Amino acid sequence: MNIPVKEPRCILAPNPSPLTGPGTNTFLIGNEHIAVIDPGPDDASHREAILAAAQGKITHIFVTHAHLDHSGGATALARETGAPVLAYGDALAGRSATMRKLADQGVAGNEGLDLQFAPDITLSDGQSVETPEWTLTPLHTPGHSAGHLSFLWRDTLFCGDIVMGWSSTLISPPDGDLAEYFRSLEKIESLGAHRLCPAHGDAISAPANRIAELVRHRRARTSQIMAALRQSPDTAEGIARRIYDVPPALLGAASRNVLAHLVALSDLGAVKSEGEILSQAEFSIL
Repeated sequence: MNIPVKEPRCILAPNPSPLTGPGTNTFLIGNEHIAVIDPGPDDASHREAILAAAQGKITHIFVTHAHLDHSGGATALARETGAPVLAYGDALAGRSATMRKLADQGVAGNEGLDLQFAPDITLSDGQSVETPEWTLTPLHTPGHSAGHLSFLWRDTLFCGDIVMGWSSTLISPPDGDLAEYFRSLEKIESLGAHRLCPAHGDAISAPANRIAELVRHRRARTSQIMAALRQSPDTAEGIARRIYDVPPALLGAASRNVLAHLVALSDLGAVKSEGEILSQAEFSIL
């Protein structure tokens, strides 16, 4: 029987931005065998805060996905603690055939990819990790990132960037995949978890409501994109300028989200593209 474990502790990394919200949440689970979930960016002050909270008892370092604001600090933390780093794989692991083809065609990925990241131990969907204090079950939840994992502890899911309360998730091909995102939302809802703990922002106490809201949001975006294309063919960036009301600094992220929708619509045979590089191609309705 597991030793009782107090509530997870959250340490906020000092990396606020329009895409990270207040910063990256690093979670600690355990008393004597401490699991770190998302060590955050490679920031000495944040690492010191993690070490101070853990008091030398870190035994495992889990990473939801290989983006610098989540995995960047993993190597240094592992070096200081001797704990292994566990994740789905490197930054490119898990890409679908469609996304690998896009990458081969020159579609650039997310600039936040941690291309140096390599876990000590790779995890597969449902492969639980257990200590005398806790059991964490990784669940493959791609969509934001091909190798994205969420971690189930009791009735709480540490869901990385796949579900957030303060914002919708960036889906940027070939790392992000809208079709996989919808499947991951369905998978998370089916768990019946009582609480979601995202890597950015506050915990979500009504997961089903938030997931339904995110699905509605994406379907509304699809309708906006199709309506824009009925008026005239356009590029992903051109459509983003027409349907989004965001500051200039967020136009790039909006364009990537639109591209994710266009790739999915293209796979469904609803739209076609003219141009070899999809991020610059003009789309029209079939």
